[in-house]
Amino acid sequence: MLQTLRIRNLALLEEVALEFEPGFTVVTGETGAGKSILLGALSLLAGERADKTLIRQGASCCEVEAALHFAKSGRIDALLAELELPPCEDGVLLLKRSLPREKAPRITVNGSLATLSALQRLGELWIDFHGPSEPRRLLKESCQLELLDLFSRAGPVLEDYQLAYRAWREALAERERLAQETHLAPDQLAFIEAQLAKLDALELTDEAVEALERDHQRLSRAQELSELCGSLETGLAGDDGLTTRLGGVLREARQLELLDPASRSLAERLQTASIELDDIAQEVRALGGQLNFDPEQAEDLANRMSTWLEVKRRHGGDVAAVAAARETLRRRLEVQGDLEGALARLDGTIAAARSAATTAARPLRTLREKGARDLAKIGAKSIAQLGFKKAEFHVRVVPLPEPGPHGDCGVEFQFSPNVGEPPLPLGRIASSGELARVMLALKTVLADLDDVPVLVFDEVDANVGGEIGRIVGEQMAGIARTHQVLCVTHLPQVAGLGDSHLLVEKDQSGERAVVTIQPIHAQRKTRVSELARMLGDRTAKSALQHAEELLKA
Repeated sequence: MLQTLRIRNLALLEEVALEFEPGFTVVTGETGAGKSILLGALSLLAGERADKTLIRQGASCCEVEAALHFAKSGRIDALLAELELPPCEDGVLLLKRSLPREKAPRITVNGSLATLSALQRLGELWIDFHGPSEPRRLLKESCQLELLDLFSRAGPVLEDYQLAYRAWREALAERERLAQETHLAPDQLAFIEAQLAKLDALELTDEAVEALERDHQRLSRAQELSELCGSLETGLAGDDGLTTRLGGVLREARQLELLDPASRSLAERLQTASIELDDIAQEVRALGGQLNFDPEQAEDLANRMSTWLEVKRRHGGDVAAVAAARETLRRRLEVQGDLEGALARLDGTIAAARSAATTAARPLRTLREKGARDLAKIGAKSIAQLGFKKAEFHVRVVPLPEPGPHGDCGVEFQFSPNVGEPPLPLGRIASSGELARVMLALKTVLADLDDVPVLVFDEVDANVGGEIGRIVGEQMAGIARTHQVLCVTHLPQVAGLGDSHLLVEKDQSGERAVVTIQPIHAQRKTRVSELARMLGDRTAKSALQHAEELLKA
């Protein structure tokens, strides 16, 4: 859960430090007061892209940081390990994002520098946003299918199917590519064979190419290298070289050892140095010998280097690219020998792959059909609690003419808000208010399956009011029993149900507007005043009395 949040110089907000409690937190304030600043801060920590217009006018840097606590941090720690970031200490994840006006942005996770993509991947595990546009997503079949699969716990079965489906589609794509191949003319065949012969003459491994380039470098500078090796060998093992002079020094050290046994270690170290110098001299001599290339060896080395430079320029800049080009040329030649046979073999592969995809789709459809029946039954009950006493809600699994990316069936949510009307697809009959309530009802049903701990609802109670508003609040409060819920709302019926209450205000009495965010759940008088404002008049006795009743309820 989100424990603390600190915001500095974001939009009109100068600085605030907030502490959060488990359960249901409501956020209220006048329209335009700046409630979006709080959501914007959370979005930044979830990895949303940002530009420097967010920085408060006159400030040099905007900063947002948070501490989150996970009772079980296994998934978070596994992702942190994958991202090569420090693990949570005592289940606490520390996030910080800085946006300087003149410098590059900076992100840290548990005190270590991180990338924006890392922040986005972490955000997927700890926070989920549901905004005003969320109900409209419910009109899309992809959203409906996602909700059904979540309810049906179809994730593993869907992954198995998609593996089979991709194999089928890849085989189809390969056949299409192969069908477009034409028989090559003799001169084209000769060219490809010549290119393949050049590539086959090379040993295409990183080690072999590295040795080729090293030997060619030696060949091109053989005389200079040979002279240096000769000079070095003379300095080491010549008549007046280091090994000769060290031999005399070693004899004197042995005499010193006879007179003073305590100096024995000095003699032994000099002996070791003498042996090491002899080894170095022999290696220099051997290296010099390698530089004596015979004419045939030199010509072969030059030819292989010329071939490598040519194929590297033609087919790519590294060994892997050239090796891939060789395999492509080899396949083209093989296909030319039996194009019709290759197509026939691919047809067999495609038929088998399609059969495998069809087989893998059956358990997925069975799972969805059962899930559809159960979701329709439970969803209808949840929708009825939101004021649709006589409504009908159906989840229809629709077979597809052939397997697609998500199975051999689609889904259609059907709804009838009024008695006596047949259920129709949501997009044909649902108003924005009805969509919002249907989406909230489904979110309530699916809340226990969603393991993201922090859920943010931004005015999802728009277009509803009265008694239904209270029920909407109770639904979100119900979700807050298993999640930490933050809800931006304009409904006093919802705001009165919050375990915690944050008030956002904008002060324009000075030379510039200033936004403040303060917790008021411990200040009953202030909270009653805010609820009365939401009811229409913070000074009216009836509004104040109603606000008191909302809190007591």
